Amino acid sequence: MYRRNFIKAIAAGTVSGNAASTFAGLPAADGSSRLTDRLNPQIQQARDAALDILQPSPRDLEHGLQLHHDALVFDAYGFSPRAAVDGDALARAFAAGASPAELGDLREEMSMTRYALDPIEQQEYRDAWRASGVTCIFQNAGQEGQDPLRLLKRLARFTFATDMLRGFVSKAAIPADILEVKKQGHHCLYLTGNGVPLRQQWISIPDELQYVRIFFQLGIRMMHLTYQRRNMIGDGCAETANAGLSDFGRHAIAEMNRIGVIPDCAHSGWQTSLEAAQVSDKPVVASHTTCAHLHPHIRSKPDPVMRAIADSDGYLGICCISRFLRGTGDIRALLDHIDYAVKKVGPDHVAIGTDVAYTSQNAAREQKKVPRGAQQRTAFRSLWPRDDFPVTERARTSIAWTNWPLFTVGLVQRGYPDNVIRKIIGGNVLRVTRASLPLSS
Repeated sequence: MYRRNFIKAIAAGTVSGNAASTFAGLPAADGSSRLTDRLNPQIQQARDAALDILQPSPRDLEHGLQLHHDALVFDAYGFSPRAAVDGDALARAFAAGASPAELGDLREEMSMTRYALDPIEQQEYRDAWRASGVTCIFQNAGQEGQDPLRLLKRLARFTFATDMLRGFVSKAAIPADILEVKKQGHHCLYLTGNGVPLRQQWISIPDELQYVRIFFQLGIRMMHLTYQRRNMIGDGCAETANAGLSDFGRHAIAEMNRIGVIPDCAHSGWQTSLEAAQVSDKPVVASHTTCAHLHPHIRSKPDPVMRAIADSDGYLGICCISRFLRGTGDIRALLDHIDYAVKKVGPDHVAIGTDVAYTSQNAAREQKKVPRGAQQRTAFRSLWPRDDFPVTERARTSIAWTNWPLFTVGLVQRGYPDNVIRKIIGGNVLRVTRASLPLSS
């Protein structure tokens, strides 16, 4: 009774934000307390920001939390929680003369693996997963590009992490694994790469594409066709020419269809995205994007591209990046893009691909231990347009990865029926994973 009255007070705005934070320790019915109990200050701050913006009614809040707890939640593209780096180890590497590239690689490795080795980081990793209520993440497990050796690094790190943390988080190979993980109350990663691995020997098309099969065998189930820039497959989203899919790109998609790898055009140009969806025999996705009609950013998709992706039976994964969403830049903007996508292409083709990660509370403290190096040149892949959109802390934290349960609450608020919400928060992504694999799988 106390919990119900307290939630009513939150919804009515009669309880301060600080007081509302105690919501996390109150009991919940039917198991949804896993989403609200024992939240650390960083997670709780994000919860408070989103709750203050949404102002859900007691009924919507309770129903949304329970629905989220019960549903299979599948992040269409994201990152598992990141550990803090070991600042002392990085400082020693800096003193030993490690190059910027070495330091960057070491920093990335630490963020992706320390939670498997350090007890403090592991506990925070587990707490973030629990608070999110996410069953599975389509995990970014490839460094941007086409070089197979470059693409192997993140794949190795997430394979290592899931090997070390089996029983809590596993690497899923087929959709049935994801369903089993949900049944057990655990979590899993379904792996995606940030590029199609190419030999770049150009002996023949089958020879050039042979690593698609090899990376599939290693666990990769989705691949970016392009990343910002033009490659041999097509134009990236930042290329002004917008020239579309190449002849080789058509062969690449055919091979991905054959093997069982989902073509992802999230970072592809609009024409490349359109043509990819038109030529593919299996679903094509924009795993983490926004609606260009609401804000025409290079990473957004216009209505004709959204329609083509839906016609391929794929999905649009709406991301949690304020400057892409625009508007208020907060959880309301996320829901606005979902609303627009559902209106334009239907609820069977919309998902949430956060494209953000929870980062350890210890990250800033450890980073301060690392000396600042010389200023580096702009990375080749960085073609972002100038952006002066003011992102407030409140907006950013309202769409934090651990606020996944409140994304569901927001959909309840906007009147979506439960069966549709289940599709948007996971069912549509699961359907595409099933449709993309060979029948023999």
